[in-house]
Amino acid sequence: MPRRETIADAVRLRDIAELTGVSPSTVSRALNHPDKVATETLQRILKVVRDQNYEPNVVARGLRRRQSTMIGLVIADILNDFYAMVAKGVQDAAMRRGFTVVLANTDEDSAREEQFLRESYQHQFAGLVIVPTSSSKRLLARFSRTPVVEVDRSSGRAGAHVVLADNARSTVAAIGHLARLGHTRIATVSGNPSVSTGVERLEGFREGMRQAGLPVDERWIVHALRHDEASGFAAMESLLALPPRTRPTAVFAFNNLITAGVLRALRAGSIRVPDQVSLVGFDDSRWAQLMTPSLTVIAQPAREMGVLAAERLFSLIGNPGLPGTITRLATTLVLRESTAPPPARGVR
Repeated sequence: MPRRETIADAVRLRDIAELTGVSPSTVSRALNHPDKVATETLQRILKVVRDQNYEPNVVARGLRRRQSTMIGLVIADILNDFYAMVAKGVQDAAMRRGFTVVLANTDEDSAREEQFLRESYQHQFAGLVIVPTSSSKRLLARFSRTPVVEVDRSSGRAGAHVVLADNARSTVAAIGHLARLGHTRIATVSGNPSVSTGVERLEGFREGMRQAGLPVDERWIVHALRHDEASGFAAMESLLALPPRTRPTAVFAFNNLITAGVLRALRAGSIRVPDQVSLVGFDDSRWAQLMTPSLTVIAQPAREMGVLAAERLFSLIGNPGLPGTITRLATTLVLRESTAPPPARGVR
């Protein structure tokens, strides 16, 4: 929705128009679409804008360069430690380049995502770094003139620039670790199958089980449509409701919030980790290191992913014709106390 002009805005636009000898619509066009205004006229308007303090200096600098100094960062969940570190990486890189980051939190809501994409387009952001939702492929097609880099997930757009973790290979390593400990009944609380991380980590789970020569009971795969603690709790409860002889002795959890929910459900059921159930989470955090038992996890280079996504965006802003790239960063399987050999008779 276009920004509604206030009376104060209108008065100041008229003032600037009178001082520069142009129409208010020309002043508005210079502020919002500087490429559509003659250079001499733009410079005259810019001087009055600066003298009258109509806009902050950062906007004036952007007008002088005929480029916005703002980039958008669209993340899925601001409460998730992983995305906080991605955001830190993006902002650190942006500050070095003289850009300002405007943050949007979608909560996996496509309507929120669409609203921010529309506003960023109307305000002519220099570009976007985005954690896609299941609707991003469709939505980004409507804002195709804005440079975009996707991080953590891929929307599936042709020619997209994407920075990811090596999700499938990481999961294979986690399942292999559990299999080497002697687990044969391994479950996963998987992510939303409509986003790329959910697809890739589930593929890694199946491949890891195949490489270990283990059967996959489809009851051991529970999809968490929301990547939050409540979904992890509900998923683990459903696994604990299986008959004792078919309950899993190990669980691989999709992300840190789901891991927290799995842990809460295990404790609510008086199930000891790792004596009765071993647990591997995807994402590392301070709480994972400090809790008892400390958690075995797949650690992603979250800040580095943010830095790389931002740097890729700045290259794209300067060179709009760059062909699409997909970069996968290596992860680390960090072995701690939450994994151990299975109990002799499984979970009771």
